[in-house]
Amino acid sequence: MIRLLAVDMDGTCLDRRSRLTDKTLRALKKAADAGILVVPATGRALTCLPHKLAGRTDIYRYVISSNGARLTDCNTWNSLSEAMIPKEDALSLLKQVRKEKLGVTSHIRYQYLLQGRNLVAMGRLIYGKDAGGVYHVKNMVETVEKTHYGVEELQFYFLAPSSRERIRQILEGYPSLQAAYTKIYVEVFSKKASKGKALADLQDILGISQEETACIGDGENDLSLFEVSGLRMAVGNAVPELKEHADIVLPGNQKDGAATGIEKILQMRQGGTR
Repeated sequence: MIRLLAVDMDGTCLDRRSRLTDKTLRALKKAADAGILVVPATGRALTCLPHKLAGRTDIYRYVISSNGARLTDCNTWNSLSEAMIPKEDALSLLKQVRKEKLGVTSHIRYQYLLQGRNLVAMGRLIYGKDAGGVYHVKNMVETVEKTHYGVEELQFYFLAPSSRERIRQILEGYPSLQAAYTKIYVEVFSKKASKGKALADLQDILGISQEETACIGDGENDLSLFEVSGLRMAVGNAVPELKEHADIVLPGNQKDGAATGIEKILQMRQGGTR
């Protein structure tokens, strides 16, 4: 009997244009109404959840954000577990990449901070209403130096063809950090952080077993969810490694694959089978 469902956002619940469809939103609500604890598990900062989902405490209470750097109870805004980038490493890395052609962003205190107004404008253009938690900072080094809060994640957007390889080389000097790459940017977070670790923490807090947990994802950063879930689903556009480890491969995110997966879970619950 599935009691807990962790769902990735970008590439899974969201389509190629970063939109949460009404069909998927209805499926998430249906799962919550059936008594399943729905947990968004995302690389985004908490305040950048899809706008259709933001504040929907009738669907979810707990959120795994910043690739597992934070697990938050959204009823109380208490952080139930966290794994921050060491401040000295964040500052050292930011200073080291200053001469590279990069767009620089960070997740601090649930918010998405972008260095430079051009990057903010681009973020609002790409994410639209989902960019409500985006804020401009003039200098990221000064922002991190002054903050009393932990750095959940750093992101670097590649503004030159050589930027990706250069960042990869630089990050080799930071054994406390790990990275998840896309074609246009890299997410950098603590080696101690993962979506799976945060989900396991929530399982312990709530007394829910691995066998009672399902997950749906698309990327390499969702593999850790698979490690602590009894039912593992990958959407059709997922990376090959995730599909290889999935119990069920669903239609792609362009065909509401996550909604299909949720319907399968609900049918299993009604039938009493996996």
